[in-house]
Amino acid sequence: MITHMDINKPTPITSSKAQLELFSRASDVKATIKSLESGRPVLITAFYSNGLTLLKELQIHLKRKFSGTSFKVQREYRDAYRKLSKLILIEVVDHKLIVKKAPSIGWLDVFYPENSNFLLPFPKIQGLNSAWQWYQNGITVPVLRNKIHPYYGTYFPTRFDHLILFDNWLKRYDGPKKSAFDVGIGSGVLSFQMVKHGFQKVFGTDTNPNAIVGLKEYMGDTKLSRKVELDFGSLFGKWTTPSELIVFNPPWLPAAHNLDKNDEAIYYNDTLFPDFFEAAKQRLSPDGKLLVIFSNLAQLTKATTDHPIENELAKGGRFQLEQCLKRAVKKASDKTKRDQHWRASEEVELWVLKHL
Repeated sequence: MITHMDINKPTPITSSKAQLELFSRASDVKATIKSLESGRPVLITAFYSNGLTLLKELQIHLKRKFSGTSFKVQREYRDAYRKLSKLILIEVVDHKLIVKKAPSIGWLDVFYPENSNFLLPFPKIQGLNSAWQWYQNGITVPVLRNKIHPYYGTYFPTRFDHLILFDNWLKRYDGPKKSAFDVGIGSGVLSFQMVKHGFQKVFGTDTNPNAIVGLKEYMGDTKLSRKVELDFGSLFGKWTTPSELIVFNPPWLPAAHNLDKNDEAIYYNDTLFPDFFEAAKQRLSPDGKLLVIFSNLAQLTKATTDHPIENELAKGGRFQLEQCLKRAVKKASDKTKRDQHWRASEEVELWVLKHL
C-alpha cells in the first residue's frame, strides 16, 4: 500500500549552513549570481521576498545569455535556470520557513514528519506553496461538475481544449459502458469524465505514487471511489481483462534528455508508445475503441517530425484508424512571457482506433 512516505517530494538538505553564502537585501546580486554559476549554494535570509528577488535577477541574467525566441533556445534557458535556481536554498525549522513574511505550507508537516529542520531549494518551496494552494482551494475544470484538488507533484490540466474534445466524443459514444481503462490517470479528470457519462467502472493506473495517493485521498469512501479503481503501475498495471474502451493522454513532446519523475508527465521516451500499443492490443476487447489524446505541438515547435500515432498506424500492424477529431487550441494569454507564436496553429487531436 502506497503512503505519504512513498511519494515523490523534494529531498531535504541537511548539510551545514556554515558553508553557505548568505543573501539578503544588502547583498551584491551580480556577485551572488557568479557564485551560483560556479556551483556554490546560496541561503536566503531575512525575508521571503529576497528569494523572489534573486530568482528574478537570475532570470534577467539568463535571458541575456539565451536571447533567442526559438523553442530550442527557450528550452536551453529553462534548463540553465533549473540548474542554477536549485542552488538557492531556504531554511525550514519546525516545519515552517524561518524567514519573515513567508507563506504557511501544509505539505511541510505532511511530507517530513520525522525531519522538522532542514534546507530546501527555493523553487521547490515555491512549488510546494503553489501546490498547497491548489490542493486547498481546488481547481475548476469546465468539463466537470466539481472542482479537482490535485495532490502535490501530480499533473493536472491548465488548458482544456483536449478535455472538451474528449467530452464531446463521450456525449456521442453509444457503445457499452461496463468498463474503461485510463492509462496515466494523473489528477483523474478523464476518469471523472467517463464516470459522468455513465461508465460503470474505470481502471486507472499511474507510475507516479503522488497521483495514486492523491486520488485515494480525494475520493475517500465516496461513490466515486467505487467507480474508479486505482493501481500504482505502468501502462495497464495489474489488470489483464480486456475492456471496451482504453483512454490514453500521453505526454506530447519527445524527451531531449534523461527523464526524472517530474518530467514523465511532460515528455515521452522512445519506448513509451511501442510498449503502450503492444499492451493495448491485449487489453482492448474485439469491438472496443482505443482513444489517444495528442497534439501537433512537437511538429510545430520542431521538437520532432515524427508523430507516434501515425507511426503506429503505418507500421504497427495492430490497429486501424476509425476517426481523428481535431480542435484548435485557444489563443495563448496576452500575459504569457513565452514566445508562443505557434499557438495559432496548434490543434489537439483525438485519435479513435480499433483492432485491425
